[in-house]
Amino acid sequence: MAIWDIRERYDLVRANDVKGTRGLFSGGYTPPSNVKHIDMITLETQGSAVDFGDITSVNNQLGGGNAGSSTRAFVRFGGEGSPAYTSASEVVNIKGGTGAVAQNFGNLTVGTSAKAVLSNHVRACMGGGAVAPNGNASNVIDYFTIATYGNAADFGDLTVARASGDGLASPTRGIFCGGFVGPSTMKNEMDFISIASTGNASDFGDLDTNKRHSATGSNQTRGIIGGGQVPGTTTAMAHITIASTGNAVDFGDLTVARQSQGVSNQVHMFAGGGSNTNTLDKISFTNLANSIDFGDLTRTYQVHLAASDGHGGLNDSNYIGIQRPSVTYMPGSGRGLVAGGDSPSNLATIDMLHIPTLGNASDFGDLNAVQDGPAGSSSLTRAIAGGGNTPGAVNIIQTIEFATQGNASDFGDLTSARDVPAGTSSTTRGVFGGGHSPAAVNVIDYITIASTGNATDFGNLSQARSNAAAFSSSTRGVFVNGWYSSSEADVIDYITTASTGNATDFGDASSGSQGCRGLSSSTRGVYALGYVNPASNNTIEYITIASTGDATDFGNLVGSSNNTKTPLSNNTRGIWAGGAPTRVATIDFVTIATTANAADFGDLTAVRNEGAGMSDSHGGLQT
Repeated sequence: MAIWDIRERYDLVRANDVKGTRGLFSGGYTPPSNVKHIDMITLETQGSAVDFGDITSVNNQLGGGNAGSSTRAFVRFGGEGSPAYTSASEVVNIKGGTGAVAQNFGNLTVGTSAKAVLSNHVRACMGGGAVAPNGNASNVIDYFTIATYGNAADFGDLTVARASGDGLASPTRGIFCGGFVGPSTMKNEMDFISIASTGNASDFGDLDTNKRHSATGSNQTRGIIGGGQVPGTTTAMAHITIASTGNAVDFGDLTVARQSQGVSNQVHMFAGGGSNTNTLDKISFTNLANSIDFGDLTRTYQVHLAASDGHGGLNDSNYIGIQRPSVTYMPGSGRGLVAGGDSPSNLATIDMLHIPTLGNASDFGDLNAVQDGPAGSSSLTRAIAGGGNTPGAVNIIQTIEFATQGNASDFGDLTSARDVPAGTSSTTRGVFGGGHSPAAVNVIDYITIASTGNATDFGNLSQARSNAAAFSSSTRGVFVNGWYSSSEADVIDYITTASTGNATDFGDASSGSQGCRGLSSSTRGVYALGYVNPASNNTIEYITIASTGDATDFGNLVGSSNNTKTPLSNNTRGIWAGGAPTRVATIDFVTIATTANAADFGDLTAVRNEGAGMSDSHGGLQT
């Protein structure tokens, strides 16, 4: 059995030796027509590309550079197709299997082709391009927030308007390289931006020559710009130190003169295709030398787009391609997660907070698929998010290890697809009740948290409903209120978690509601009513889990966005994060054993509602 030395892993990070695993080359022009194919190479594994999937339509001039996170790759930024100069962008899950179909991400600020693109793990920035209606060169820089689907926002301007440039990045700085302003007027300007801010670009220096359509790649310190059209094609490569400024310096040569696109991890850059060739080259960042042959693409692409999961913009303290073990975290110490939701586009983001300590949330990683309205359950070591919509109700169950920081992985499937189910758990079993798809259902499923696999039927709720609250003690799970048919329910059900069977009536809430959310200690369950027709409601109520009976008033939440908040707790403190109808980032907390109004805890990393709340120390885990 292999032993993983955590210290060795951290040494790799500090040594700038964390490798991405995949590179994608998408779209473009394969004579005599535009294409929508996506090719994939396995970085560091010598060999030719394989077919990965497709963008949604044939397009040319999709952009130049490399943009995406460790899980999400941009495979299109506008482009020239039908209609010409589109504004649509598309992404794929770069960790997914072959046969992928790209999904629309959002629109650029204007229909554009041939933008220069770059990213860190938070933002993708797109500079210049040829814009509608006449294909004139632009100086506009747009940006996307990678974790959230939605349209681009204005970042600032390049120093010089140009199209067909290329981009590269470190975790903090982006560089836009070269381009052109007419059929034979190439540019050598390089601009830089600070990715985390907004504002106009500044002059960095000049390329080795005037050119466009170059292959670019970077680790977190060095950028390489290879080949390109000058207007003939060239083999020449040049390099820069990203944190400095100055002109590019000769690096070596590609194996074939061509306009191209590049992907990279922290050790090597890979230049693929271009100018009617399918050649793949491999270049070492540390050795000033010519490239070597790596393999071939499946097609002879021209002016396509590239992306990888390990480029220079990603290798910082917030990125490792796999989940990071912690040397300080203690299971059961109060780690809480808020996963998915919407803002208003569906999210994959996972936020982390420490329940015993007031303060703002921090980034933990990403779900492996965007999920709005998932239900959360958890053991002492593992968090589970089940159901929701992507959009459209799904049966997806994802799992996250509390002791690591990184991305979720697939667990299995619910017995049926459904949106906004309610989740509860004991130390061993997770239970998901209700939801809708499209009508409300009464189904209860369960999983064994320590394993992976599909859920099993548990029984039924007393009434079909969705958007309910749920919480647990070590022996009981409780489901409160929700939406059924055409009105809000006021029913409270309970189950014995270790058994299977239908839910039993517990009592009633003070009012029917939906969008209510619950949390618990080992003895007391507390829930926020949510939406009580006709408006969001800030009332908090509680029950004693071991008994039965009607709910009692606890106090009130802080704000007015008190519908579909994300709940989580340890055995003493309860937290509700985000909320609707006006999406907020605020976090409220209460002391579960008392009765009083909620107080401010801090803020999420971004506004959201309908996330899955999970912790390593909630009431169901107390013995």
